Amino acid sequence: MTSTPTVPAVPLPARHSAGCPFGPPPAYTEAAATANLSRAELPEGDSCWLATGYTEVRAILSDRRFSADLRHPSFPLLVAGSRERIGENPNFLNLDDPEHARLRRMVTGDFLVKRVEAMRPDIQRIVDEALDGMTEGRAEADLVADFALPVPSLVICLLLGVPYEDHEYFQGNSRTLLSNTSTIERRLEVRDEMLEYLEALAARKREEPRDDILSRLAVRDDLTPREVASTGFLLLVAGHETTANMISLSTALLLERPEQIARLADPAAVPGAVEELLRHLTIIHTGVLRVALEDVELGGTTVRAGEGVIAMLSTANRDEAVFGGADRLPTDELDLDRDARRHMAFGFGVHQCLGQPLARAELQIALATLFRRLPGLRLTVPRDELAFRTDSFIYGMRSLPVAW
Repeated sequence: MTSTPTVPAVPLPARHSAGCPFGPPPAYTEAAATANLSRAELPEGDSCWLATGYTEVRAILSDRRFSADLRHPSFPLLVAGSRERIGENPNFLNLDDPEHARLRRMVTGDFLVKRVEAMRPDIQRIVDEALDGMTEGRAEADLVADFALPVPSLVICLLLGVPYEDHEYFQGNSRTLLSNTSTIERRLEVRDEMLEYLEALAARKREEPRDDILSRLAVRDDLTPREVASTGFLLLVAGHETTANMISLSTALLLERPEQIARLADPAAVPGAVEELLRHLTIIHTGVLRVALEDVELGGTTVRAGEGVIAMLSTANRDEAVFGGADRLPTDELDLDRDARRHMAFGFGVHQCLGQPLARAELQIALATLFRRLPGLRLTVPRDELAFRTDSFIYGMRSLPVAW
């Protein structure tokens, strides 16, 4: 590679230096303003391609010539010193077909729209009970700890069959795993601990299966115990971290734009409003990693076999050519009436988020119920005192002090 890297692959602090904590990291927006495909420097000094335009990102994620297998020797890694062990025990998100398809289809049925729609009463009950607990006998709380985190944690525990009493254990470990400041040794130690925990839990479920995902995986003879644990690990971490951060970030953003909260009072408008929040916030803010398996023409540039690429979902979701237009606000403005259905907050292609129907249902129910039951909800600190998670691969909030 002869081009000079111009963008850090993991720019920190992520969003604050631009003055708006709800937008993409400034380094990425500046790169997107210059070209849809530029260069980025990885933590160990190697360089790769940075795709920031909607068309380029969509092309990368839908083209099987770009591999998701992090065991590839040229796969771009965002954690220094991780290449020797990072490829051990990969989950299906980090595999290509046919391995990816074999493991993914074993749990696809649990996240079909029809199955998720049948769960809505249970999700509504969990949301209502969380709000009851948060508001009982007090007039202020930390929305992250008391609402945004417990709701998706309870839901994914219910689906997977993980005891909710272990939530502090897996939530703490998830934060370590997703922190880009954790050492590779600590991240691998925590990962191995969680895999052992899930293997032991699955072994118990194999003896006494119940109506949950881990039980259905554990009784299969075509899966190794480690494959069961790796799949459960992915669903457990992704199933609560992403939705929890979307609930808290969406709440903080809407409290700054109270005129738009009224849209959530209209049940017919809620699904579209959630799509716009997903587009606008795009919490996978360090992008999706791939490596080219052969030479690929991308936007007039040749990406050579063995070169890594980072597909920036956050900038793609603010591409004016796709989501802008004379009759709409600019893409860096929240507009709950915008048609945001083409966003890629859940990725795109065969690896797009398996749990997106569940995430949508949780967000729709959680946000609509929160603002209906607490119409006087407000922040108790100025925005510049809010604690954002700028050290995580999944963007979010550490806390959100509110009153009502």
